[in-house]
Amino acid sequence: MNKNIKLRAFPTIPNKNICLPIGTTLAVQYFFKKLNFFDIFGKYKSKGLDINSLLIGLVSYKLTENFSIKEASNWMNQDEVLDLLNLKSFNERVLYRTLETIGSNKEEILYDILNCLFSEYGFEHTDVNFDWTSIVLFGTKSKLGKYGYSRDHRPDKLQITVGISELSDPINIPIGVTVNRGNVLDLEHFSDTYNQVKSKLKKGSLIVFDKGANTIENIKIIQEDEMEYLTSMKLNKSDDKIIEKFDPEKAELRDAEKGLYGIKIVKPSSIKYFYFSEPLQKRQLEAKARAVMRKLKEAKQIQKAVVNKKKLPKKFRINNELIEIEYSVRTKLEELSDEEAIELLKASLINGREGFFCLKSNKDLTLEEALKIYRKKDSIEKIFHSLKNEIQIKPLRVWSEDSIYGAVILGFIAQLFISLMRYEFEDLKHRSTKFIKKSLKNLTLTIKFKKNGVKNYIFANFDQINSLIVSKTHMKFFE
Repeated sequence: MNKNIKLRAFPTIPNKNICLPIGTTLAVQYFFKKLNFFDIFGKYKSKGLDINSLLIGLVSYKLTENFSIKEASNWMNQDEVLDLLNLKSFNERVLYRTLETIGSNKEEILYDILNCLFSEYGFEHTDVNFDWTSIVLFGTKSKLGKYGYSRDHRPDKLQITVGISELSDPINIPIGVTVNRGNVLDLEHFSDTYNQVKSKLKKGSLIVFDKGANTIENIKIIQEDEMEYLTSMKLNKSDDKIIEKFDPEKAELRDAEKGLYGIKIVKPSSIKYFYFSEPLQKRQLEAKARAVMRKLKEAKQIQKAVVNKKKLPKKFRINNELIEIEYSVRTKLEELSDEEAIELLKASLINGREGFFCLKSNKDLTLEEALKIYRKKDSIEKIFHSLKNEIQIKPLRVWSEDSIYGAVILGFIAQLFISLMRYEFEDLKHRSTKFIKKSLKNLTLTIKFKKNGVKNYIFANFDQINSLIVSKTHMKFFE
């Protein structure tokens, strides 16, 4: 006999109970205390609201929701969050002033953060990775905002450039951040990034950076400080002779399974690590084949317009009302077959360097070691991805120069805390920022209001990640 099981409906009665994400704030307070950030920031504001409480709230919000300063103010001004942060109600302008305070004291603050990091943690090495990126900037008042090469694929927007220095594998912790104008190239930005952290680097530290900052001047700076470097090189005509003579069968590094081969070229002051990769060659040739067909298609569109005596398609024209231009267009397609056109395009695009790349160092490494170390530099790319997409530092919607610096430093601190969680807890070593944020946010504090005015505090949604943080904290938030 089948029984019909009827789910019981529980009555839903509105109440005043509040549920707050608490894990993020616990984590932020833990690292503020451990790294002595209370002393770092406390000296910049002695009157009014406590700057440390405001910063803990801002970093916590950035690792929780992170919509805007206005929304951060709304979140922090909830009575229960104010109690949690030991703050009184405030206007959102207070948070903008806080950012400006941090930005106007950026050099000293970042110097103190660097000192506290190295004082608290006995890092096993001081090898570093350097890299630079751009961040879209909304607003036109700041002199930092310039048009430049956009890594965010928004050349139509003003931007700033940001440099990060990171202690390399297995530490993978960002230790410095620099901000520059949006049109500053990596080769110029290098000195700011290097000088910010060099006081903490031991002699012989290995500095890894890409070809954009590889200049004679930058390498000279490193060597004068008795440091070592590993960088990539842009191939030029002088390398074509090496490519012509390159014989995979005679290479020092031969890995037929991966299609990778390499030779060392030792010079008096440096060593070149010269590689050929069959998979890379295949990818580059495929990309150039697509470029050939794209150019052929464009030429046919133009040829069609010329034959029919029509205007060029809009994407090939100069679209500016302030510019008057007269020109004539003639394509080579009148004289060439498709096959001949393709061969002509191949000759112009394919240079024989496909599949080859070169690293350069003043440290004597094996070909395998040099490649492994350089490839591990992609950990700093993961930091940039985390900053932009998980910490959500972009786009910057602050106006003054000091606010821009303050917003970047705020994002840097949030990323630093995430990286320190991975460093302190082995179980988090390979966890993404997204999952760590989600776990911290999931840990909630429910405040249950009773009729007699008494409040009950209930923690819920513990998991493997947020439990690790809670185990490190022994603080009382409510009396």
